[in-house]
Amino acid sequence: MYYAIGIMSGTSLDGVDAALVKIEGRGIETRVELLGFTTTEIPESLKAEIKRAVKPTTGTVDLLCSLNFKLGYLFADAAKAVCRESGFPIEKVDFIASHGQTVWHIPKPDGEFARSTLQIGEPAVIAYETGVRVISNFRTMDVAAGGEGAPLVPYSEFVLYASPDENVALQNIGGIGNVTVLPSTGNMADVYAFDTGPGNMIIDEVMQRLYGRPYDEGGKVAASGVVNAKMLDELMSHPYISMPLPKSTGREMFGEQYTVAMLDRWGSLPSADLVATATAFTARTIAEAYRRFVIPKWPIGRTVLGGGGAHNATLRRMLGEELPDVKVVTQDEIGLSSDAKEAIAFAIMGNETMYGYPSNVCSATGASRPVILGNITPAPRKEL
Repeated sequence: MYYAIGIMSGTSLDGVDAALVKIEGRGIETRVELLGFTTTEIPESLKAEIKRAVKPTTGTVDLLCSLNFKLGYLFADAAKAVCRESGFPIEKVDFIASHGQTVWHIPKPDGEFARSTLQIGEPAVIAYETGVRVISNFRTMDVAAGGEGAPLVPYSEFVLYASPDENVALQNIGGIGNVTVLPSTGNMADVYAFDTGPGNMIIDEVMQRLYGRPYDEGGKVAASGVVNAKMLDELMSHPYISMPLPKSTGREMFGEQYTVAMLDRWGSLPSADLVATATAFTARTIAEAYRRFVIPKWPIGRTVLGGGGAHNATLRRMLGEELPDVKVVTQDEIGLSSDAKEAIAFAIMGNETMYGYPSNVCSATGASRPVILGNITPAPRKEL
């Protein structure tokens, strides 16, 4: 049995999630109890640095070097905060599982560039500041094994949500949308997952540029607008939508540069219509992914939404309209936490690493074989 903290900072930059959990067992015998959850705000100045770092034109090596340590301190603060708010002594934590902040992701070889991925947030800083062992860099071993290093959450989803009674789709809507398909067979080899396309990333960028707000709370702005069919059709022509599996994407494909180009072309539309159409784009990419890659193989009657997008009522409504035969519910509606899901997932993967077992799902990432994920940074030696 371990006490652990899972830390997740996603592409949406809406905060650093920290989940304090008690984990017993491993594999399908894993049992997880959520003891506490917090979201630590990312300071605006640090957000600006991250956005500079992920742009090829501004992401300099000195910026990346500095940011790696700054994020380490932020993640350490997040770990301390969840313990403090839960009234749990950090000295009792056995390990911290930190995803890190993705700055670039090359899922397939591209010209002179090798298949690779880079997450930063120095684990030595986290270990030193908290006095706790840190497991980090989860994606790289899967990439080394020929996988895309994403998505990784299918392992925890199989452990926690697989049902012998129905085929279930688990749809996370963070900065990027990703789905895990859990067939009722109960066979890990049948599980697969992939990124459906943009999640909140484009919506948030539009809101920041047009309204000066970090996101569309509850989908209220989108609800006040009208979806522009011509614009939506053009957005849906993006080659990622029809790309075969396995596939993954990120800010390098649907980030600031993409959104700026979109606004340059369609900026004459009313602002609310642009938000509505961006929201409809996310809903339709998810639905189209299901129609192409999920329903023909494993008909599903239910999809469970997690991540920040699960709180967007307009997005949920649009997704329901796109998939009238699929019941759309949220993690919270079934008694779980939409916000804590990914942080818990990395705690579960860290648990497998502690036991010395693999936690990648090859049918999801394309890796040649199961591998143990993550690098372990020991806690600093206590003073004698």
